[in-house]
Amino acid sequence: MRVISGTYGGRRLKAVPGNQTRPTTDKVKEALFSMIGPYFDGGQVLDLFAGTGGLGIEAVSRGCDSAVLVDKQRQAQAVINENIAITKEAEKFRLLKSSAQTALGTLATENRKFNYVFLDPPYRFKIIQQLLEKLADLSLLADQAHIIVETEKEDDIALPEHFELLKRHDYGITKISVYQYHKG
Repeated sequence: MRVISGTYGGRRLKAVPGNQTRPTTDKVKEALFSMIGPYFDGGQVLDLFAGTGGLGIEAVSRGCDSAVLVDKQRQAQAVINENIAITKEAEKFRLLKSSAQTALGTLATENRKFNYVFLDPPYRFKIIQQLLEKLADLSLLADQAHIIVETEKEDDIALPEHFELLKRHDYGITKISVYQYHKG
């Protein structure tokens, strides 16, 4: 697993040992970033189920200003810290050691607005719709924010108000959906 492109391109990222996390493969990561634009001119990133931190690190490598990486698993937190160190720009990253729900509450008290949000929870949770609603209710999304969701191919999500499906592609058992938020 590596950073594919940008400032940190080619740097190898560590994986979380065991089978508690399901890292996004390089092939899917490359396809995902080609769907939302290969490079960015700034913006704030939130990765709610960061695992290795690879998606947030890739987004910053490609031009986003900073990333908040969230994971509640201790092994994942240790790996995220190691992967942040690989960038040699730790000041661009923040690790929240909590559940996604707790992190959203914390970020809401800070009046944060995110331009890109990655949602890749364990497939069994089936909480994407709930998370989209909470992101909007807590005013954590900038207008025109992109929410990139990784689910099982057969999962269907009922979109809450103010969200629009922009793109969707299947990669084996994985489905990547890109939604855009329109402030109401």
